[in-house]
Amino acid sequence: MRRRDPAQGGDRLHPRPARQSLRAGPITRKPRPATLSALAIDSPGAFAIAADVRRTVPLTIRQRALITAHADIVGSLLRPAELLRAQKQLAAGAIGKGEFKAVEDRAVDQAVALQESLGLEVVTDGEMRRQSFQSQMTAAVSGFGEFDLGAFLWGEWYDEKGVEKKRRPGQLGAVAKLERLRYLSADEFSYLQSKTSRIPKIAIPSAGLWANFWSPKYSREVYPTLDSFLGDIVAILRDEVTELVRLGARYIQIDAPHYGILLDPKTRSFYERLGWSLKKWLRLGVEMDNAVSEGFTDVTFGLHV
Repeated sequence: MRRRDPAQGGDRLHPRPARQSLRAGPITRKPRPATLSALAIDSPGAFAIAADVRRTVPLTIRQRALITAHADIVGSLLRPAELLRAQKQLAAGAIGKGEFKAVEDRAVDQAVALQESLGLEVVTDGEMRRQSFQSQMTAAVSGFGEFDLGAFLWGEWYDEKGVEKKRRPGQLGAVAKLERLRYLSADEFSYLQSKTSRIPKIAIPSAGLWANFWSPKYSREVYPTLDSFLGDIVAILRDEVTELVRLGARYIQIDAPHYGILLDPKTRSFYERLGWSLKKWLRLGVEMDNAVSEGFTDVTFGLHV
């Protein structure tokens, strides 16, 4: 049986320290951890915390409730079965363009309703009208030569079954000066804007990824260098942004700048064979995206890297 030591207030095995008199000195309080006093959203997806609390601090449950994360759909959603059937029917000549557009419109309406039901403040049209996220460029601009869906999908694809390799089409390359026949995404944006009270987001392709459509073999007669070809791409995309802003766009996403995939040795070697070193690719890639977006001060630009 343990015996308490009255002088210590504990027991002989676990003595407590003697109490200090309150007269021994002034009472001092432990410094309280800084608290999250303010959270401001400067732009979609961007957060700023008041300067006095920028350091990492532990947050209580109540304080955590003050933090929100911005989220929206990158761009595309799965196409509904009705739209997939209509695409085949259109290709076979079983339905006309007017009937097909009505099916597309319904697919967009469903995509918007889904995003709104989830409480998203930013919505897209699900890219229901596109063959690929970048195909509106080739649909609206002539000069790219012959190509199919494989032009957008070559490379290595990974899933639970392993790796699937898709070869780059051998004859891919621009064969004439690029000429815009219509705006790329203006109709898409106008319809989307008419169907929602939320912020409509439209996505355009990054200029740099179109190096895929320049070929030393097929393109040199009209575009002697990759630089000259991409210069026309930048001009087309900047005109597109100007039109989208005129229509009311305030959130534009630049899709798939190739900054990240240049880390892959195989992809990097392909682009370097076109005449640009990795360092030049990164520098000019940023310059091209800036050239497309600079000067539009009322627009938020997102990057899908």
